[in-house]
Amino acid sequence: MNILVTGGAGYIGGTVTRLLLAAGHTVTIYDNLCHSRREAVPSGARLIEGDLADRGRIEGTLKESRFDGVMHFAALIEAGESMRVPELYFRNNTMATLTLLEAMMATGHDRLVFSSTAACYGEPESTPITEEARLLPTNAYGESKLLVEQMLTWFNRIHGFRYASLRYFNVAGAIEGYGEAHEPESHLIPLILDVALGRRANIKIFGQDYPTKDGTCVRDYIHVSDLADAHFLALAALDRSSRLIYNLGSGQGFTVREVIDSARRITGRPITVEECERRPGDPAVLVASSEKIKSELDWKPKYPELDQIIAGAWQWHQQRYA
Repeated sequence: MNILVTGGAGYIGGTVTRLLLAAGHTVTIYDNLCHSRREAVPSGARLIEGDLADRGRIEGTLKESRFDGVMHFAALIEAGESMRVPELYFRNNTMATLTLLEAMMATGHDRLVFSSTAACYGEPESTPITEEARLLPTNAYGESKLLVEQMLTWFNRIHGFRYASLRYFNVAGAIEGYGEAHEPESHLIPLILDVALGRRANIKIFGQDYPTKDGTCVRDYIHVSDLADAHFLALAALDRSSRLIYNLGSGQGFTVREVIDSARRITGRPITVEECERRPGDPAVLVASSEKIKSELDWKPKYPELDQIIAGAWQWHQQRYA
């Protein structure tokens, strides 16, 4: 297949690109490199440096080649930042995606796998969260993604546009030679591993008074390669279904302190903690039910355990700074 990957120089998009190439597919990456580096693009992929808000650039890219599908990862992803500057998120995540959709329709492309988020749910009424749960984001990041899902619903209904929306929970881990490195870094596991390597003094825990077993937030972690597998299955399933919505998580919840304890076990290093105030917009518990994609697409995670995920991330993290 010939696939266009937006945001393919990032962590998840870059992982998916590498696995697509390894499977023999052709990949074009479209990325503005605002939070990534040109060096992150694998040698087998073609890079188009451009912004999704540039209608002429993205439409020209789509006209140059007939793509079998578009995998759309390009987005700003920091929930905390979205509560300070929400306008950035609606411009970059929502409006830029509308530009992509218009360009796709103008060039006869009608298959999209969309990188959505569990932040669409906000504070869940019950856990594990199913795809039918109420959608009420508690931060502007989640709202910016939910608005895209709403657009996709209407594009499907009116234009017959085919899409899969994959609501990620917390993605982590590494594949051979490539792992999680955001610029700037704000994700829990790589931050913890930086402390283990002595690159940071401590790991900050934001909030200790949540209604959880130890007062810290609970999250569901999924290995990035399992996430990639779900994308491949979802794209193939668009041959027989025009609209798919799936959660992607492990179905297990871990507190921030439990993640830190796992990292201490794996690394054998002391990891100092700094307790801080809550951040606005952080739900207390986000744990997925992924039974729908398991039953409908036969998706089977290969790395379901948190220690497995952190062990792979730790191996890559050490190599990264070797």
